[in-house]
Amino acid sequence: MKTIYKDQQAEVWEISKTNEQPDWVKEAFEKNYLVWLDDRLRILMAGLFPPMIKSLQNDDFGIFHTQGVQFGVVTIGYLGDFLDVTNHRVVSKQQFARQYRIEKTGN
Repeated sequence: MKTIYKDQQAEVWEISKTNEQPDWVKEAFEKNYLVWLDDRLRILMAGLFPPMIKSLQNDDFGIFHTQGVQFGVVTIGYLGDFLDVTNHRVVSKQQFARQYRIEKTGN
């Protein structure tokens, strides 16, 4: 879903086993960047950020500074949390309600 976070567009997916998955989520599951562990979701953030992979392969660690010190390589999300692929973070429903605005589509 398209949202606004800190006045910028962000692509977000509500972590669920049953809701619709955008193409980037489907691809992440196919490549094992997203893996279910019972009702928890293991998220390989580096896989969701392609420039990170290239930098690691070239031993160029400057990308870590670009993404900031809070860039996690692997994190866990729970059912009902939101995965913000744009900002590489997982937020709870409460955080999402406070910090994000859903972008309206159509007329």
